[in-house]
Amino acid sequence: MNFKYIIGLFFCCAALSAKAQDAQPLTLREAVEIALKNNYNIKLSQNNATISGNNVTLGNAGFLPQVTGSLTQNSSIQTTRQTRSDGTVNNIDNAHNSNLNYGVNLNWTVFDGFAMFANYDQLKQLDKLGGIRLQDTVQSTIANVINTYYNLVSQNEQIKALRGAIEISRTQLRYSNDKFAVGRVSRLDVYNAQVNLNTDTAALITQLQQFKTTKIQLNQLLVRDLQTDFAVGDTIMIDRSLILGDIISKAQTQNPALISSQINKRLAEINLKQVRSTRYPVVGVTSGYTFSRSKSPAGFTLQQNARGFAYGLTASVNIFDGLNQWRKERNAKLQIDNADLNYKRTMLDVEAQISSFYVAYLAGLDLVKLGESNVDLARKNMEISLEKYRLGNITPLEVRTAQRNYLDAQSTYFSAQYQSKMAEVTLKQITNSINIQ
Repeated sequence: MNFKYIIGLFFCCAALSAKAQDAQPLTLREAVEIALKNNYNIKLSQNNATISGNNVTLGNAGFLPQVTGSLTQNSSIQTTRQTRSDGTVNNIDNAHNSNLNYGVNLNWTVFDGFAMFANYDQLKQLDKLGGIRLQDTVQSTIANVINTYYNLVSQNEQIKALRGAIEISRTQLRYSNDKFAVGRVSRLDVYNAQVNLNTDTAALITQLQQFKTTKIQLNQLLVRDLQTDFAVGDTIMIDRSLILGDIISKAQTQNPALISSQINKRLAEINLKQVRSTRYPVVGVTSGYTFSRSKSPAGFTLQQNARGFAYGLTASVNIFDGLNQWRKERNAKLQIDNADLNYKRTMLDVEAQISSFYVAYLAGLDLVKLGESNVDLARKNMEISLEKYRLGNITPLEVRTAQRNYLDAQSTYFSAQYQSKMAEVTLKQITNSINIQ
């Protein structure tokens, strides 16, 4: 085994470790605040929600009249030859004709079968839906930041454990060299110890590479330079007070998917009102003030001016449209049924999701309790095994087994913490209740 190669791996890990130690600390609260300020998905949802709010106006619903101004100017140059009844002929060369019209017109639909009221209600419901989607985007972004941040915390603990394993492998290698120097073991033990050190160092490099990749993912969520380096905390705080019944109860009133389904059902009912409105007559009023002026040198009247106020009433009713009214109403009723079915399906999906993640949450808590004691036992076993190897009472394989058991116990403990935290965050996301204390 090339000892120089091992030294090279060691210095590589040391360099990466030193760089990580120089990084500026980043707390979870700071990460969430940066994401809420910069994340593109949140900004897009905010703009869409603002658009929905801007659309809630009486004019957009059809309550208000429309007033337009118009101006028309027509001119022509004509050469005219007129033969009168008495036989005389009148020739007019290059006569300038003009016609000017301008004015203000008002059109106002005063009754449209209550469609304008349904339209206004629809706009308000769409505004609510935009707000719910914004909340869902914010909660989803916060959940992604929390999960990625604690993933880094878990990986950082794995890195610490691997560094500890390297120290143990280096100690074992030193013991092997000492024993070989006095003839107590063969060179094979030294080679095995060097292989173990090499393997542990390679595992550390792989873990550091994964840690760096996850940092890039968090920087992407925070919408900042992807190469920004930072240091994370070392503790995963788990809320151990979640109760299944409370979660389901909150989800029924706060889950974005369920609220959206309720709004969609309301929109389907409004659509039926809009369709039924076409059974009623549409009544409107029109009015306007116009001015016109015309000049025609070739006419009997050389110039004419007119101005005045005009008004009127319009009405129309759908008498027969090829049975399309009946078809539209029937389809609108089916859409209401579909919206109700979709709400029930969404409720079932949410409850199933809650139940699944709650099982993972409880299992994670149990594994955390078990992992705490198991890590302590594995550490003691590893220390005893290493001392026995120094005294020559056990084989190198037994030492390696104790070392791997210690690493596995730490890995299981860290994974259990992360699993339980992810389940907790997802359950709070489902109930739209994530907050950073």
